[in-house]
Amino acid sequence: MIDVAGNLARVRERICRAAERAGRAPEEVLLVGVSKSVDVERIRSALAAGLPALGENRIQEAREKIGVIGRPVPWHLVGHLQTNKARDAVLLFDLIHSVDRLELARELQRRASTAGRVVEVLVQVNLAGEATKGGFATGELKGALEALAGFSGLSVRGLMTIPPPVEEAELSRGWFRQLRELRDEAGLEHLSMGMSEDFEVAVEEGATIVRVGTAIFGPRTP
Repeated sequence: MIDVAGNLARVRERICRAAERAGRAPEEVLLVGVSKSVDVERIRSALAAGLPALGENRIQEAREKIGVIGRPVPWHLVGHLQTNKARDAVLLFDLIHSVDRLELARELQRRASTAGRVVEVLVQVNLAGEATKGGFATGELKGALEALAGFSGLSVRGLMTIPPPVEEAELSRGWFRQLRELRDEAGLEHLSMGMSEDFEVAVEEGATIVRVGTAIFGPRTP
């Protein structure tokens, strides 16, 4: 049996210690439990232990889980979003982390306007220019944010990144610091950065949202 409540308590304590090292209040950091491939029983255990938000990567999986669990906490989309799934994303999620191209933003705007709502989003930045990842290049970010400012159906709340794979968490620090500087230049609020392997470093560098899966829920089900 996986001790989800115990895992959650340990992750929270690690966030607290990281925030204190950086002179920050732990309350500044929202912990999103990434429940991709996690069964409903484990998710309910985390919610009962006080998990404040859930994150999903896939539209269909999120729809099924929301149908069973409901909305006791906000649901975040943390994975890549296909343009043809924009309508579903607008209806399902409270915050979309992965706006990585203007084509997607335009479709989200169209769907948000049709639904009569304003969708909160984060803009994904591909800091290392990795071909395997989505996101705006750092040189494209200013223009993208200017374009997004004209979309009445979208509210840009901050930036998100997934740094290149590294052997130890400390090696991600430079990427997290760079995203914080970009966020500060843009005058935005949120920084979604840091996962199970490196969230403490991300918190030290200013993360306001961390996306943690295996450290809470244990290994994913194949």
